[in-house]
Amino acid sequence: MKCLRAEHLVSTERTPRQRRWRPQIYRKCTDKAWLFLFFLFWAGLVFIMGYSVTAGATGRLLFGYDSFGNVCGKKNSPVEGAPLSGQDMTLKKHVFFMNSCNLEVKDVRFSSRILCVSSCPEEQLNTLEEVQLFANTSGSFLCVYSLNSFNYTQNPNADSLCPRLPVPPSKSFPLFNRCIPQTPECYSLFASVLINDVDALHRTLSGIMSGRDTILGLCILAFALSLAMMITFRFITTLLVHIFIALIVLGLLFVCGVLWWLYYDYTNDLSTELDTERENMKCLLGFAVVSTVITAVLLVLIFVLRKRIKLTVELLRVTNKAISNSPFLLFQPLWTFAILIFFWVTWMAVLLSLGTAGAAQVIEGGQVEYKPLSGIRYMWWYHLIGLIWTSEFILACQQMTIAGAVVTCYFNRNKNDPPDRPILSSLSILFCYHQGTVVKGSFLITVVRIPRAVLMYIYNTLKEKQHGAWSSCVSRCCYCCFRCLDKCLCHFNQK
Repeated sequence: MKCLRAEHLVSTERTPRQRRWRPQIYRKCTDKAWLFLFFLFWAGLVFIMGYSVTAGATGRLLFGYDSFGNVCGKKNSPVEGAPLSGQDMTLKKHVFFMNSCNLEVKDVRFSSRILCVSSCPEEQLNTLEEVQLFANTSGSFLCVYSLNSFNYTQNPNADSLCPRLPVPPSKSFPLFNRCIPQTPECYSLFASVLINDVDALHRTLSGIMSGRDTILGLCILAFALSLAMMITFRFITTLLVHIFIALIVLGLLFVCGVLWWLYYDYTNDLSTELDTERENMKCLLGFAVVSTVITAVLLVLIFVLRKRIKLTVELLRVTNKAISNSPFLLFQPLWTFAILIFFWVTWMAVLLSLGTAGAAQVIEGGQVEYKPLSGIRYMWWYHLIGLIWTSEFILACQQMTIAGAVVTCYFNRNKNDPPDRPILSSLSILFCYHQGTVVKGSFLITVVRIPRAVLMYIYNTLKEKQHGAWSSCVSRCCYCCFRCLDKCLCHFNQK
């Protein structure tokens, strides 16, 4: 990398001529310490990635697992000391809770036994005979694997080895293939335990996985809208600005006209003799006067600042001209989007591995429990900071690249000698000299966003649960801190 050297001469032009202006004759790398810090941070991320992938089992979270260490829908390896582990669950893809109506969480594990079944019972089963008939007809065994279906009604321990009766009707839900009970009383209890009593990391992962289609759809919609807006500004800049201003003016005049018309209609109405109607008429008059004043002020401002409007149109024209000189700028957001998607998918895979990182331990009854690793599992905070910092770094690189290319085209004095490959030139300058500055800026943006998110989360939580003076005081303090932080850092962004 050129940062390891001292100074470097900026490349000369192809045609020798006297230049009136040059941004900088010599370049040197900026903020090298921040770049080194970013490398160290990413070394930690790579360590977490490797260790979580090795120690975690994403399949347990995605497909679900039973109480004996078997992942549903997969072939499993046996766990020493657990005789019912290591079974082939390829055809058993659904997770069934044997006591779904009285589900509880004790020591971060469910009190009910969990089995892998081939299908969920869609009708209520009231007796063991019905459970046996369901097993024989559907091939889905709802009792412990060691109990044969022929012994469901004959084994004296069938009550403890089979699900608690009556078995409510259930349906497989896309949330990790769990059999969700359909009766109202069982569903409310089951959902409250599954959503509220499991740890925060699994709740977050469950929400992301259940809403993945919505998230993907919103991303596609945002991309389509941004593309349409870019094309609109590219071809009808002047017309679009004037249409926008005209809509504002017409909207303000329309609101004022409606309010004054309603006031005139009230004054000619005989029912204004009533006190309530008289009060309404006064309020309507106040609204009409205020809207008229605001409309007049805005119209005066638009007239006074009409030259600024021309400047806005001219700036948009310059932007369009820069895009015309370098049309590959239109594809720059697509490359950034592809890089971000790749990074986010990788980050999500590592997060899933972090959520399932644990060692198998055999407990009473031959059941298997996964003890979370005390150190690595709680490194998801570090992982979250890596998400924000790296995403901001990628976006900042895009902005630096676009800015460098636009500046190169804009300050080119010889229109007959356009710059050669401005985007590649801007990228090379960025990666050779200014990565440290981008790292520093993206880190500062990250430092700003995290406290704001934490304060807003605390404020919203306390606002919903204000049952005393202490919580109200803490909520107000958090809101005050948030407002002070927002005022101090309101101009601190990517610009």
